[in-house]
Amino acid sequence: MRLLPRMMFDDFFDDMFDEPLLHRNAVTAMRCDIREKDGSYLLDIELPGCKKEDIKMDLEDGYLTVSAVRDTRKEEKDDQGNIIRQERVQGSCSRSFYVGEAVTPEDIKAHYENGELKIVLPKKDAPAVETKKTIMIE
Repeated sequence: MRLLPRMMFDDFFDDMFDEPLLHRNAVTAMRCDIREKDGSYLLDIELPGCKKEDIKMDLEDGYLTVSAVRDTRKEEKDDQGNIIRQERVQGSCSRSFYVGEAVTPEDIKAHYENGELKIVLPKKDAPAVETKKTIMIE
């Protein structure tokens, strides 16, 4: 078995996590703004290039997870049907927000238009935890 020189191995992994490489592979960016208004949280999430059916939201254990998968294929053909240009773009992104265990799926309102997902969440306080009280015996 032939081993790669250590320097080559280290350079490979350093290059893997290089900033431009990450941006090149991250097809779908997910920028998010969170604001508080009238007792609710407003989340504006940018999902450029995604369709409504590509977006999924899950609520589990107090965490709202928003994920999107993008898979687009475009082809240009000449008059004879030969492919001149072919473009294949795939990517996915996901983001989780702790919204509390008091929030239910019925409380969440979402609307997607022009590459932006708008979510309205009620601001609910966690239910009060009962404190233990000691009873004195006389």
